[in-house]
Amino acid sequence: MAAVNNGGTPNVSDDTKGGLVVSFGEMLIDFVPTTSGVSLAEAPGFLKAPGGAPANVAIAVARLGGKAAFVGKLGDDEFGHMLAGILKQNGVSGDGLSFDKGARTALAFVTLKSDGEREFMFYRNPSADMLLTPDELNLDLIRSAKVFHYGSISLIVEPCRSAHLKAMEEAKKAGALLSYDPNLRLPLWPSAEEAREQIMSIWDKAEVIKVSDNELEFLTGSTTIDDATAMSLWHSNLKLLLVTLGDHGCRYYTKDFKGSVDAFKVDAVDTTGAGDSFVGALLGKIVDDHSILEDESRLREALTFANACGAITTTKKGAIPALPTVSEALELIKKSSS
Repeated sequence: MAAVNNGGTPNVSDDTKGGLVVSFGEMLIDFVPTTSGVSLAEAPGFLKAPGGAPANVAIAVARLGGKAAFVGKLGDDEFGHMLAGILKQNGVSGDGLSFDKGARTALAFVTLKSDGEREFMFYRNPSADMLLTPDELNLDLIRSAKVFHYGSISLIVEPCRSAHLKAMEEAKKAGALLSYDPNLRLPLWPSAEEAREQIMSIWDKAEVIKVSDNELEFLTGSTTIDDATAMSLWHSNLKLLLVTLGDHGCRYYTKDFKGSVDAFKVDAVDTTGAGDSFVGALLGKIVDDHSILEDESRLREALTFANACGAITTTKKGAIPALPTVSEALELIKKSSS
């Protein structure tokens, strides 16, 4: 496994087969109440859970046997080095990591309501991930990506926004497939209008986009979740648009076909990381064969696997500890079809 460094030539281990998925953005510590269904003030205690959507995706890819790297910035503090260690333990290259001596690793307190849905309170003032500069990017690593995945939190402030745009541009020039999950976190944005504007500012660059039903409503201003609403977000560079519907599965749209794939029934305790698990599973399937995006039966198979991975992730607290292995996902698919 690669050592954590601040740049230079990537040394992602070659003992894993397949192309590299590089995930860009934030990694942080989620503090999750030990008791579900209570407010932050009422929580008797908190479990410390590593998280951050792009990091979750990278670990999901690696846990499912793929090759993954994470690009981002952590605080040069106990939590930052703990997170770097978690990437390493999970087989994710940390060659894209840098550390900030002046800013802390980001923290988030995540309330689990009685239905397993979440409310967030963030501590970023500023946090290290917001301070990543274009000059700190490991461009060799980024250019070696077959898939480059990112969210929208890295667009909120400079200098991270410029680093995000530069990384995206370099990955695209080098031939990577661009994957975007906006992962809307409204409390982090100055306003809803600013969030919508910045999320859409890079919309037409991505070739694979995943939005949740709530994000679809937010971005379109429509309360109707249907094909017409989803297709209003279509653009000419897009190869696949996905709308995840929680326990109702997902809908998929390409230029030639569209459809839906059912969810798996599980006892959900925490939805944190389910969407990231879904994305990681899908990217791991398509990284070496982008033609899956043009073959409906193979795409449906990949999305069934992704749905299974997302479902399993909801059965445990915290994102990274709950991300499944291939055998767990196949077992759920087998059990559900019998």
